[in-house]
Amino acid sequence: MADKQIYQKSGQMAALRQVLAYIRKYWFLVGLSLILAAVTVALTLYVPILTGNAVDLLLGKEAVDFDSIFRIMIMIAAAVAATAVAQWVMNTCNNHITYHVVKDIREAAFHKLEQLPLKYLDNKAYGDIVSRVVADVDTFADGLLMGFTQLFTGVLTIGGTLIFMLVTNVPIALVVICITPVSFLVARFIATKTYSMFKLQSETRGEQTSLIEEMIGNQKIVKTFSREEAVRNQFAEINGRLKDCSLKAIFFSSITNPATRFVNSLVYAGVGIFGAFVAIKGGISVGRLTCFLSYANQYTKPFNEISGVVTELQNALACAARIFELIDEEPQLPDSDTALVLEKAQGNVRLEDVNFSYVPDKELIRGFNLEVQPGQRVAIVGPTGCGKTTVINLLMRFYDVDSGSIKVDGTDIREMTRGSLRTNYGMVLQDTWLRAGTIRDNIRMGKPEATDEEVIAAAKAAHAHSFIRRLSAGYDTVITEDGGSLSQGQRQLLCIARVMLCLPPMLILDEATSSIDTRTELKIQNAFAKMMEGRTSFIVAHRLSTIQEADIILVMKDGNIVEQGSHETLLAKGGFYAALYNSQFAG
Repeated sequence: MADKQIYQKSGQMAALRQVLAYIRKYWFLVGLSLILAAVTVALTLYVPILTGNAVDLLLGKEAVDFDSIFRIMIMIAAAVAATAVAQWVMNTCNNHITYHVVKDIREAAFHKLEQLPLKYLDNKAYGDIVSRVVADVDTFADGLLMGFTQLFTGVLTIGGTLIFMLVTNVPIALVVICITPVSFLVARFIATKTYSMFKLQSETRGEQTSLIEEMIGNQKIVKTFSREEAVRNQFAEINGRLKDCSLKAIFFSSITNPATRFVNSLVYAGVGIFGAFVAIKGGISVGRLTCFLSYANQYTKPFNEISGVVTELQNALACAARIFELIDEEPQLPDSDTALVLEKAQGNVRLEDVNFSYVPDKELIRGFNLEVQPGQRVAIVGPTGCGKTTVINLLMRFYDVDSGSIKVDGTDIREMTRGSLRTNYGMVLQDTWLRAGTIRDNIRMGKPEATDEEVIAAAKAAHAHSFIRRLSAGYDTVITEDGGSLSQGQRQLLCIARVMLCLPPMLILDEATSSIDTRTELKIQNAFAKMMEGRTSFIVAHRLSTIQEADIILVMKDGNIVEQGSHETLLAKGGFYAALYNSQFAG
C-alpha cells in the first residue's frame, strides 16, 4: 500500500511538472492574473473595514453621522465596482491560459499520434486513445480553470485576511489560527483518497469508450453473429465498474463541502463568542467586531473552495497523467539528417538475411532473402499467418527489421526518408481506407494537383467510372470515412483508382481484388497487367488464379520461403505450392 501511494504521488508530481511546463509559456498572463487576484482580494478585504467604520458611526439615538456614512457608502460602491472589473479581467486571463494550454496539449498529443510507431497503435484500443485526447483533456481543462479561478484568490484571501485580523486584534486572530489546521487535515485526507479513484474512473471510462467505438464500427458483424446480448452484458459489466469507481470518487469529493463548512462554522462561532467577551470588556469596538466576523467568514470560505479545487485538481492531474503517458511515448526513430530522398526508384529490391518478429520471444520471419529486378512481378502466397502481410509492412517500413537489411536500388531503406520511400510505392490493400469528402477528393488523395480529366481517366482504368456516374452527384458525391452506402467492392475500386492516378514505380497489391466480383476482377486484372508493365510489383493473394502470370512466386510457410519459381515450375515440383493450388482447383 505504501509503495502504491508513493507511485501515485510521484505520478501526480510528474504530471504537475509537465502541466507547469505548458503553463510557463503564458507567464505574462499568469503574472497578470496573480496581480488582479491580489487587487480583488485587497479590495474585498477593504470593504469590511469600511463597513466596521460605518457601524462605529452609529453613535446612538439622534447621534448618527450620516454625512460620513454616505461617504463610506460611496467608497464601498467604488471598491465593489473595481473588484468586479478586476475579477472579470482575471477570469478572462484564466480562460485564455486554460484553453491555450489545452490546445497545446491536444496538438502535442495528436502530433505524437502521427509520430508513434504502428506497434503502439496495434497494441492499444483505439477508443482508449480517443478518450485520452478528448474526454481526459476536457476534464483536465475543467480542473485547471477552477484551479486558476479559485486557487489564487483563495490562497491570497487566507493570507490577506490573517494579516488584517492580526493587525486588528491579535487574541481573536489566534483563535482563528488555532482552528485552521482542521481544514488542512480535511483537505489532505480528501486529496490522498481521490487521486487514485479519479484515475481509475478515467481508465474505466476509456475502456467503455473503446468498447462503444468498436461496437459502432463493427455493428454488422455483431448482428451477423447475434452477439447483441453478449455485447450488452460486456457493456453492463464495464458500466457497472465505472458506476462503482465514479460513486467512490464522487463520495469522497462530496465530503469536501460539508466538512469544510463545519470547520467554517467552528471558526465563526469561536470568533463570535470570544470577540463578544473582548467587546464587553472594551477590548474592541462593535464596528471592529463586525469587521472581524466578516473576516472570519471570508477567511474560512476559501478553505471550502480550495478543498473543492483540490478535489478537482486530483481529477485533472489523473486525466493529465493519462494524456502525458501518450505524449511521452517513445516515437518511431526519426529520419536522420543525412537520410537520402528517393526521387524515382528503378525498382530493384533486395532483402538480405531479414529477421523480424512482432513479439521478441516469438520468431516470425527468419533468414529471409530475396532479390527482385526492376519491372518484375513477385507474388507472395502461403497459409494465413505465414508472414505475407508482414513482408509488405517491412517493405513499406511500417516496421523496421530486427536484423538484416532491405535495400531499394542498392540503398538500405533505413538510410532514406520514410516519406520518399512510401511515395515510390502504390498500395492497394484488402482493407479499404477512405476519407470524409467527395469521390473526387478520395481519388486525388495521392496526387492533389491532378486534373478532373486525369481523375476520370483513372476511374475508368479502375472500372469505377460507371458506378460513380450513377451516384447522386457523380464525382462530387460526398461520402463518410466508412464509405457510407458504397459497397465494399466499390470502395476497393476507389482505392484502385487512387493508385491508377499516381502510377508510382513500385506497386503492392495485398488481396486488392478480394471484394470485387469475378467479371469485374478480370477487367481489373487486365488493367493491373498494363499498370504493372515496367513496374516492380508485389502481389499478395489467396486466390492463386490471380497470380499465375507472376515472374516469381514466393511460397511462404512459418516465416520462411519454402519454394520459389514460376507457376509452371512450382506445379511441376509437386510440392507445397502444388498442394495449395490443387486444393483450390481439385475436380
